[in-house]
Amino acid sequence: MTDNEKLEAKRYFFEKTRIPGIVMCVDGTHIKILKPAAGNAHLYYNRKGYYSVNAMIICDHKQRIRYVNSRYAGASHDSFIWENSDTSTYFQAQYENGDRSTRLLGESGYPLLPWLITPFRSAGVDSPESRFNKSHSKGRIIVERTIGVWKNWCRCLLSARQLHYAPEKVVQIVNVAAALHNIRIHYNISDEYQEEVYEPDEYVGEPVQPQRYTNEATQIRNEMLRSFL
Repeated sequence: MTDNEKLEAKRYFFEKTRIPGIVMCVDGTHIKILKPAAGNAHLYYNRKGYYSVNAMIICDHKQRIRYVNSRYAGASHDSFIWENSDTSTYFQAQYENGDRSTRLLGESGYPLLPWLITPFRSAGVDSPESRFNKSHSKGRIIVERTIGVWKNWCRCLLSARQLHYAPEKVVQIVNVAAALHNIRIHYNISDEYQEEVYEPDEYVGEPVQPQRYTNEATQIRNEMLRSFL
């Protein structure tokens, strides 16, 4: 993102959430596939009961897909995919190089990091934590809408359908579909399929939480919480 795009995104997300520094949101979505012929087919069998790849999507405030990674099997946890992505490496490097005000929003399946803000777990009713979580959700809904619009336009990605290709080919299809989605947004192309049907996954299990940044990330989020007291 350019500096101007970052400023525009930060303004957008702050107005939505009162959480400073947010430029993009991240979420995972399953792309249904046939059972792979390889011996590691069990890795693609997800907890929903079908074979898939788990695609990590990062979008901006204009629903443009800024990053897509569908190389990992459906049984892979969202936090594992994040931790092994180029984006994770990039944002960590930016933070360590002095950029302390550029962040993403992610749901509870992702680790809490100084550059990746997740909601509080087990927040009490009408507590500051619950108010923070509601604002967090208002900002993060943009990635859910993006995935819904993307899948409704490229309907082979819907869970009601199924890609009849090897996982390696599916990665290529997903990448091209993401590029075409961005082209449609750039040229403001609309059609009858822009209907939101995406249902985000419910949070299951513990995310992989790097211990190196846990205290620092917790302190940053607690500072943000003061706006919700």
